[in-house]
Amino acid sequence: MDLQLKGKSVLITGASKGIGRACAVAFAKEGVATIHVAARSKTDLETVSKSIEDTYGTTVKVYPIDMTDKTLRDDLINKTKDIDILINNAGAIPSGSIYAVSEKAWREGWELKVFGYIEMTRAYYTIFRDRGYGVILNDIGNSGENPDFDYVAGSTGNSALMTFTKAIGGTSLNYGVRVLAVNPGPVDTGRMEKMLKQRAGVIFKDEGRWEELLERFPGGRASTPEEIANAITFLCSPVASYINGCVLTIDGGISARGSVV
Repeated sequence: MDLQLKGKSVLITGASKGIGRACAVAFAKEGVATIHVAARSKTDLETVSKSIEDTYGTTVKVYPIDMTDKTLRDDLINKTKDIDILINNAGAIPSGSIYAVSEKAWREGWELKVFGYIEMTRAYYTIFRDRGYGVILNDIGNSGENPDFDYVAGSTGNSALMTFTKAIGGTSLNYGVRVLAVNPGPVDTGRMEKMLKQRAGVIFKDEGRWEELLERFPGGRASTPEEIANAITFLCSPVASYINGCVLTIDGGISARGSVV
């Protein structure tokens, strides 16, 4: 299937690794003209850029910034006003119960992901609405559908972002703009291992048994970053032009059975 993405441009935040990096590769495979990648690590972004440019010939522009820095974020927005697609992907809210996550850690996690997504959406939705086209996709997480005492900051923040996405997307298509989201379940990344170790410490009192928790996932595994990225690429393409104001769950069925692990 031709996703009709040739010649398009996309900005991906949190693009140095995991789902963000996989998205950059997926869009490059579909022939987008320019990929803007933002994250804190300049070295990692340059590695992503070189790999994509060498393999696919796609132009990749690198922005090594802290997305919580308003000055740097505004500069990024000013430099990328002509993009067709925004992927909000930066940020990781800390796991743990209400007793384990400090106020400082909670606020820092929300500043990058929750408020970061909101402010990026506010900026680009205005740009896209004024010109009459554009796509904003928020990579959120299935804990927003599954309230979890041991991931309370993430569950609460993700739930807020789900509602935010639907609220903006509810009228956006009237102006030619699509706003939607995906809710990945556990994804095979270093962050997932860290979270599972913490969960194993709670359940088994032994973080070393974290791999046993994989048996509870559909198919006995987590998803790959590429599986999530492929869905995101499709959803952002003109082929999916009437998919809007919704959140697609990609967790192998975890939410359907009402549990995170």
